[in-house]
Amino acid sequence: MKGASHPTNDVTLGESSVPSIREVIDSVEASRRQFIQGGVSAAALASVGGLTLGGLVNTVQAAPIPPSVGFPGIGFENVPANTRALNVSLGGSATAVVDKVTVPAGYTAQVFVSWGDAIMPGGKAFRGDAAETAADQLKQFGMHNDGMHFFPFPGLSGAAASDRGLLCVNNEYTHEDLLFPDGQAANYNIAKTRKSQAAHGVSVVEARRVNGKWGVVKNSIYGRRITANTKARVSGPAAGHALLKSNEYTIGDNGSVSTGKQLDGFTAYGTVNNCSHGVTPWGTYLTCEENWNGNFGSTAALPATSTETGKLYNRYGVTAAGFGYQWHTTDPRFDLAANPNETNLFGWVVEIDPYDPRSLPVKRTAMGRFKHESAQYVVDAQNNVAFYMGDDERNEYIYKFVCSGKFNPANRAANRELLDHGTLYVARFNSNLSGEWIALQPGTIGVNGQALRDNPNFAGANDAEVQAKILIKTRMAADAVGATMMDRPEWTGARPRINGFDEIEVYCTLTNNNRRGSSTTPSSNAIDGSTTAASARPAVDAANPRADNIYGHIIRWRETGRSVTSTTFNWDLFAQAGDTATTKAAKPTNDYKGNIVDAPNGSADYGAPDGLWFDYFGRLWVQTDQIGDGSGDFVNIGGNMMVCADPNTGMTRRFLTSPNKCEVTGVTMTPDGKTMFVGIQHPGEDALYTNPTQFSNWPQNQFTVESDGVTALPAGRPRSSVVVITKDDGGVIGS
Repeated sequence: MKGASHPTNDVTLGESSVPSIREVIDSVEASRRQFIQGGVSAAALASVGGLTLGGLVNTVQAAPIPPSVGFPGIGFENVPANTRALNVSLGGSATAVVDKVTVPAGYTAQVFVSWGDAIMPGGKAFRGDAAETAADQLKQFGMHNDGMHFFPFPGLSGAAASDRGLLCVNNEYTHEDLLFPDGQAANYNIAKTRKSQAAHGVSVVEARRVNGKWGVVKNSIYGRRITANTKARVSGPAAGHALLKSNEYTIGDNGSVSTGKQLDGFTAYGTVNNCSHGVTPWGTYLTCEENWNGNFGSTAALPATSTETGKLYNRYGVTAAGFGYQWHTTDPRFDLAANPNETNLFGWVVEIDPYDPRSLPVKRTAMGRFKHESAQYVVDAQNNVAFYMGDDERNEYIYKFVCSGKFNPANRAANRELLDHGTLYVARFNSNLSGEWIALQPGTIGVNGQALRDNPNFAGANDAEVQAKILIKTRMAADAVGATMMDRPEWTGARPRINGFDEIEVYCTLTNNNRRGSSTTPSSNAIDGSTTAASARPAVDAANPRADNIYGHIIRWRETGRSVTSTTFNWDLFAQAGDTATTKAAKPTNDYKGNIVDAPNGSADYGAPDGLWFDYFGRLWVQTDQIGDGSGDFVNIGGNMMVCADPNTGMTRRFLTSPNKCEVTGVTMTPDGKTMFVGIQHPGEDALYTNPTQFSNWPQNQFTVESDGVTALPAGRPRSSVVVITKDDGGVIGS
């Protein structure tokens, strides 16, 4: 995910030439090649190999896709790309895209909940002037929403389960110039820190449909905020390790006061930079901590990289300046000089029970520590369960966690500790379109012939301590075993096994990587774990075949034997995103046009795929995260969007376009598929406090009232929001 407080990936670097991928495709035996053809046509693959992606000839007509194995089809037509040219034709600015959400004919989108809306008893209405206090924000919907999931209300089933539920929503980060009336720079104090921390984390919102209209139950006892200061439990193999024993503070409104003690390694406070998410088959929510490193800073120089802490900071991108937050100047808990181990309590998958507001969030260390983007589960025919995860940074890795125990669908409580016991694997994608899962365990042999237990990074008194260090230093362990460096692995999604389709087929968005193929002397993440985060310049490879990969791609794989416990898989590229109309000069391994399957050619172009989700009927929904204002490399593609794709043919349609300078992120449905919730994050990003609506005034400029149909939307600031989408005929979304 990208934002003003996050690292960007839009600087174009140099190019390099490498062999074509065509030889790889041609060398694969016919049975494996058939899997590839199921997603992109032979012509598309030849186009990839020949590196003339724009030459793909599309033969599919612009009509609803007929039903096929495990998939019922797409029944809507493309909405136009939201470009600056479109805005001009509508009488708008030539320096921005249209500042609204657009959906196909026959659909209606309404704002459902926005930053600052009350979601629990005592919550106050959003003012629009940023005068709310931290205490106010603690009872309001958080800022910059991201991943989300709809949980049917407890005790409901059938049609009623789609009329009432709990919507769990991540609140990834904050834009301080919108959060405070006078911005961040002026008069920064602990009150501002506490408000920013209160706007992070997760919001649990009770959603209810009455007389066909959705609304937030603003006084719900289930309404809840999990923030940067919420107490949490640490569990799993790394819990209690010395590296997780940070300093203890009494956290109050006026500051964090040291007790002079250390926490026990089983206790943590807060969750931040909550990006994508996951759910469990036993009905809990998984929030994933992504760019947590940017919330820290230091009032003194950081330890040298020759020390364990300094090396760990370096590999995870922890710096003295962070991403510009000033928390560390008023809250010593986030000051690396005062509290050096606090960072190790972030970077985890955090489990939350939405049905129990009194329960503590649980940081599940068995799933590894990195910049978690999502956690997609799959249960196989033997009730084995695995979670597939991406590490969202350039040159990082794809992981899966396989639980030791089996899922018990008849006893929810019996599954409670499944996430504490199992094996964490990292993926290696081979050039012959096969792949392997490498276990990150003490006895695993690294590429240098050394077992991880003998690697100095993970040295311990016994294998239990070695395993704890492997999980705390997951990136270093993946470096050591030679995992495949990927182009920013973000959301994962598993294709539903319905209507006779029973393969375990998992997809992952690879958003972009401007460092790929950018040097005539390529570099990789060093096997000793010493590489500075995102600094390597890898050569192109079969799984990441484009230099200067500004538009990104989607990879997918099938587990051998249809079991999540398999340690091998076959893979292919589902789609390479791009701009059919681009005039950008071609590079030897990238002509920037992509191979998206649509009709007419170019009608569903998109770039920087990020959010990815399969609905319950087999449609694949893809959301994008790029600059969002239709400038530069996205002048033809326009602003961010959500598209829908057929996993059998790759046929893609554009379903939604979004306001200026925002990201489309987060999507979920009610169980009946007739209501969709979609997240719009940071509209009008980069505005200053002196002119908050400089780039956007959404949603107030599009929707006049809140979901209750009565309360006027206040002006004054653009607001990250969740929109609710329904089909006018009451049918299933996308049908």
